[in-house]
Parts: sequence; C-alpha cells; structure tokens
Amino acid sequence: MSRPRQTDQPHQDPARRPGPGRRQLLVAGAAGAGALGVGGAAFGLDRALRGAGPDSFSTGSGPGDEPFLHGSEAVPFYGEHQAGVETPAQASATVVGLDLREHVDREGIIRMLRLLTDDAARLTQGRPALADTEPELAQQPARLTVTAGFGPGLLERAGVEVPQWLAPLPPFEIDQLRPELGEGDLMLQIAADDPLTVSHAARMLLKDARAFTAVRWVQNGFRRALGTQRPETTQRNLFGQLDGSANAVPGSAHFDKVVWIDEGPFAGGTSMVIRRIRMDLDGWDEVDRLARENSTGTRLDTGAPLTGGDEFADADFSAVSAHGFPVIPEFAHMRRAHGIDEGEHQEIFRRAYHYDVPPPEGSESVSEAGQIFISFQADVKGQFVPIQQRLSDLDLLNQWTTPIGSAVFAVPPGCAEGEYLGQSVLE
Repeated sequence: MSRPRQTDQPHQDPARRPGPGRRQLLVAGAAGAGALGVGGAAFGLDRALRGAGPDSFSTGSGPGDEPFLHGSEAVPFYGEHQAGVETPAQASATVVGLDLREHVDREGIIRMLRLLTDDAARLTQGRPALADTEPELAQQPARLTVTAGFGPGLLERAGVEVPQWLAPLPPFEIDQLRPELGEGDLMLQIAADDPLTVSHAARMLLKDARAFTAVRWVQNGFRRALGTQRPETTQRNLFGQLDGSANAVPGSAHFDKVVWIDEGPFAGGTSMVIRRIRMDLDGWDEVDRLARENSTGTRLDTGAPLTGGDEFADADFSAVSAHGFPVIPEFAHMRRAHGIDEGEHQEIFRRAYHYDVPPPEGSESVSEAGQIFISFQADVKGQFVPIQQRLSDLDLLNQWTTPIGSAVFAVPPGCAEGEYLGQSVLE
C-alpha cells in the first residue's frame, strides 16, 4: 500500500504556520521475536496539532511583546459529528469508563445525557458548567472537546437494539487484559491542550453523571505540549519511534470512508476502540538500533521505510537484500499492519496518547508506561479486528508490548443545539 505523502511544508518563520491538516499512521513497528497484536497496531502516533491557526506558535515579534496565548481557542461542540474524532489531537486527555447504576432506566439515561450535553457544550466554549463551583477554571477552554461513546449495556437499558459489532473484541493471544481496564456502559473522552482544563471538565462531567453511573476506570494520557513542535511534525512514542505518518487526512473523502458510519442509527457516528498497551521500556533499552529498526520496518531517526526515502515514502515490500532476505522483514510491524503478505489491507484512524505512572510497589522498573491506543473506524470487525489478528499472529514488537485493557464503544453522531448527544440513536 502506498503511504500518503506530506504536502504541507514547514515555514521557516515560526510565527507563520501551514494551513490545517493532520495525518496519523496505522503502521508502526518494533523488533524482537514474538508475536504482536493490535495492541501493537496501537502504536500509531497521531500527527500532533495540525490546524492550529497561523499565529498558533507566535511568541511575539520582539522583546517585550506579549506572547500569543492559546487558552481561548474553542472547538465547536454542535455539529454533524462529535468533536474529538477528527479534531487535531490535543496535548492532554482523560478517558473515563462508566457503569450505569442499577436503578437507572431509559428515562434516567436520557436525563443524564441531557445534563452531560448541556455542560459539555458550555465548558468547551469557555463557559462554566451550570452548577460550577469553580467557574474561573472554565474560562480557558484550550480546544477542549468532549466525546461520548455508548457500550452495549447502555443501549440495552435504553431499549435500543445493540449493533452486532458493539461487543468486546475477540481474544488475542498477546492479550493480558485486566477487567478493571476495559469495557463499560458509557465512555467520555475529555481532551484539551491544558491539563487543568481537562481536570476541571472531567470533574464537572463526573458530578453530572454520579447519580446515574459509577466510575469503572480512568485513563490519563499526554502528548507533546502545544508549541513544542510544529503542528505538522509526527510525534514519537515512548520507544522513540515516529508513529502516525499515514492516517487518512481529516476532512477528506477518504477519511469519511475510513471513519464515519454511513447508514443505520449510528450514521454520522463511528466506532471507537480503546486499548491500554503496556510498553516494556526496560527491555527495549537492551535492544540495539538495528534490531529496533528491523522490528518496525522503519528508520528510527527519520521514520522512513528501510527501503529508502523519507517518512512519507512508499515502502517497497518486494525489496530483498544481497543475501536474498526481505529488506523489510516478514515480522516487521509495518509489514504486518499493512497485510502485505496476505494480500489484504484495512485502515483505521488512530489518535493515541501516552501514559507514564509509578511502577508497582517493589518493582525494579523505573516506570509503568505505555500507550492509550485509540482508534476510530466505520467497521470494527472489517477494519480493526483483521489488523489486530495479523499483529497478534506475528509481529516482533509484541516482545515489548502487552495489551492490558480493551474496550469498544459506539460513538453516536453529533447533535444540534437543543438536542442531546445520542438523541438520534435513542429516540
């Protein structure tokens, strides 16, 4: 499969940025001996923060000038699709899985969604939630988005038919899933360029929901801080790999085909897969550069395929070395994610975040770190599952990555002002 080429060229003046657009990649890699799973597919680093305005990284034209502040930037809440899917990934995110309380019925679900929708609409525009006790903390939305997803339990309780695809992923050999890190009746993805904004918004929304739900899990993630790199720069994962170079371009017809469901109750929405993938950074430290690059099929410094070119060059999977071996090994993550040897190709849209938390007590590891892999696709079974199965069957990166959490949610379409999220599905 050809890899999308970058068309935006960085400008030499940091105060002038290229226009909107962001790419991410479904391909990443790793090296070793083992088998990788879409846990591995997980490693696509989204392109960070494309689309920030022309002055997004300006620090003023001279000494004494006021720096350009980003806190007032707001992403529209209402629309055909929910924000937070094709929105350029923000620097900080909290993803929460919630379970409905036993007494909550269909009417209770609708009341909850009305509350959540109203406060999410306020907070994303820099206005305090209706019962906000710290209204000053809501004044800087910093591109805040709130994205809601439904699990099968919520739809069943609401008396709505559950789509066949809305179910836990099939078991993969590489999985070591922990129940407390997966599934749920309701999911909220709360993301912004400021972690304080995320924290405040999450607290307000959880206060709205606490009479109706109990928290099942919380996952906090981070990316490069706004302004650290140019918006068009592909970020690196915690293995140091460029990750996310070839996702569909948001706003394009191709993106619409990959991501948005085109018919049925969830038309205009999408499916969301969340995988928490532990990365063995200590083990990765012991691997030399050649082995690392063979595991991914790409160069660590440039992200280019081992067959040459730059980060966006087409990989030549037929190329062989002087000894007759494939230049991009059969076990390379890039090759397995693309399905080259099976003659198949599926795409997903990745929007991943990193996590790094204290190691377990008594552990000799420096940290417990990894990736909160998030992907959106129109068809979980037709797009995500085949990729994950190939990676689970054979992917050297599996030697250093372990999926420990997994969940699938149905993301309803956006809503108009006066409606609530999910109204077109529930009513």
